[in-house]
Amino acid sequence: MKMSLIVGLAILTLLSAACSSITANPTATPKPATEGMSGMGTSLSTNDYAPLVMAYYEGEDMFFVHTEASDEGVATMLTEMMNGPLVVLVPELADAPETLLADVYVFTNGLEGHGPFGFQPDIFDSVPGDKNYRPLRAVNLVEWNENAGVRELRTLAELKTAENNGEVTITRPDIVVNMPVLVWKDGSR
Repeated sequence: MKMSLIVGLAILTLLSAACSSITANPTATPKPATEGMSGMGTSLSTNDYAPLVMAYYEGEDMFFVHTEASDEGVATMLTEMMNGPLVVLVPELADAPETLLADVYVFTNGLEGHGPFGFQPDIFDSVPGDKNYRPLRAVNLVEWNENAGVRELRTLAELKTAENNGEVTITRPDIVVNMPVLVWKDGSR
């Protein structure tokens, strides 16, 4: 228990340090159509309140939103990354059972990009329609090891191969973020 707390605090310290020196520009994303919305009482789109964020799934671009996070530092980082809207702090998300969680892989170093730490986009393990799709995501931090051949990884298989080859280290800091997927290859909400 004491070791978990120490590791957690170390990760939060690293997150805070990394976030304080990063200014990320959100990725340009398609604006959802509002046709067919008559009678719903609004002409607002998702981008009016929660800009879409680009990530990878099976090598393809996909788009999602951040709505809540279990960690205050992460909620603040994601809010600032997207220039608002507020990512709400919900500490109880960290208590969600494994059966309610999918995974997201977030790069803490490597190639510059539009991920939350200023590196390549995240990799998701599932999208709507997959048996294991869940909007709640356990955050997995991906760090490139020294002397690794840093490159962009776009699939979970590529990431796992890099891990097995000792090129990256993946840690899971017990942080959960609600990240519903809105647009994916051959699908959207």
